[in-house]
Amino acid sequence: MSDANSLDVLIQALRRLPGVGVKSAQRMAFHLLQHDRAGAQTLSRALEQAVGNVRHCERCHTFTEGEVCATCLDTRRDHSKLCVVETPADQSALERTGAYRGLYFVLMGKLSPLDGVGPHDIGLKKLFERALDGVVTEVILATNFTAEGEATAHVIGEGLKARGLQMTRLARGVPAGSELEYVDLGTIAHALVDRR
Repeated sequence: MSDANSLDVLIQALRRLPGVGVKSAQRMAFHLLQHDRAGAQTLSRALEQAVGNVRHCERCHTFTEGEVCATCLDTRRDHSKLCVVETPADQSALERTGAYRGLYFVLMGKLSPLDGVGPHDIGLKKLFERALDGVVTEVILATNFTAEGEATAHVIGEGLKARGLQMTRLARGVPAGSELEYVDLGTIAHALVDRR
């Protein structure tokens, strides 16, 4: 493989990252090769180690190095509450708030028929088995407020509500500290409908 070809392969590999186009990938590649070869080696080893060691938790489907993640093993958490999120990043955001002490199920996606993503692709069968384990009494739907996230929440909610579980959805509305004239109309409309 020639030097130019190795550089092209690196640039194309960096382009696989979300939000990284050709120019950004080139800048990253040139920076690593010109100014931070040690950083490039560290990045290479970290990626190889993560790909080799990180897997899905058998219970909640998030990323972990063990068979079951630390959150699922934590006996101090409320095992009667199950919060459904789309990604490990969403789970991490909820954890950082410190406001939720239940368990999670990470879908690793959302329903998107136009993209060919159906219920079996995001593990709805495994979610239903987990939610119907006899311990869970409330399922909190914390999917994103996009069309796909709403459709995913609806399908899950209807399926589990029919089996007697309490279903709740994250609230949405006007952000604290904002002025109504600058908030988008959809957010204001939802805040009015979901007022308390």
